[in-house]
Amino acid sequence: MELIRKLSELPPAARGGAVAIGNFDGVHRGHAKIVERLAERAGEVQGPAVVFTFDPHPVQLLRPQQTPPPLTWTERKAELLQGLGVDYMVAYPTDQELLALEPEEFFQRIVLDALQAKAMVEGPNFYFGHDRRGTIEVLRKLTGSAGIPLNVVAPQTYDGEYVSSSRIRQAIAQGRVDEACRMLTEPYRIRGMVTHGAKRGGQLGFPTANLDAIDTLRPAEGVYAGRAWMDNQPRPAAINIGTNPTFAETRQKVEVHIVGLNESIYGQPLEVDFLARLRDIQPFGSREALVEQLRRDVQQAVELVGKQ
Repeated sequence: MELIRKLSELPPAARGGAVAIGNFDGVHRGHAKIVERLAERAGEVQGPAVVFTFDPHPVQLLRPQQTPPPLTWTERKAELLQGLGVDYMVAYPTDQELLALEPEEFFQRIVLDALQAKAMVEGPNFYFGHDRRGTIEVLRKLTGSAGIPLNVVAPQTYDGEYVSSSRIRQAIAQGRVDEACRMLTEPYRIRGMVTHGAKRGGQLGFPTANLDAIDTLRPAEGVYAGRAWMDNQPRPAAINIGTNPTFAETRQKVEVHIVGLNESIYGQPLEVDFLARLRDIQPFGSREALVEQLRRDVQQAVELVGKQ
């Protein structure tokens, strides 16, 4: 799958297919249903399956103080969409000019002129154009006038409620990563750069990689079971997010103990999946009590990862 950041770089092969427009943050089960139908429509019109998304999120320009923390970075989003069957993803560099376009102008400039769409697929809560004036009904009229078939895919539900990026964001912010995983197409993942820490984990027999420069939503404080990705291979990991009250450390940290890793990875990027929350952050009365709990954490993490 090809990731395109400028419409001027759009290859001819990316035109004349089925198009879905949206943020696709997190790439959840609802998005998967849209892409499933998108791929079907692309086959019917004998063209590519194209997702047009925005980088950054339009809210970041319109209401920066209300910008939700993202669930995925652009390259990860492209990777997930590729796995679902998308041929091209356009990550359009959002600017004020784009946001000022009326729905009719957006449809003409992006959908007709640039992408030359022959079919469109959207969810029922799709909005586009200046002040979100373009509703799904407006889109239905525009596609009808242009002779382009439009499919509106019903939202997916989990536990009786609609699956959405905002609902997943809330679950992650509250530490319910297992629930988030059931709504996402792949486990929730963060990335960061491994930096120096206090080296206390190594002194306890559980060395950790301290992650910094994380650009997506951090799960709530707690200890988690997950997977760390090394050379495209997953390794079981126990992840600590928060402070270290046993040693009176108050700085918030993300520490990843990668099971079986002995070499230093300082200065390298690291991606980590979250599978389940194991426990709260808590102080321990002694070093020995802490070490014993860390052993249990690692054992649980290994067992949980083995079941995935």
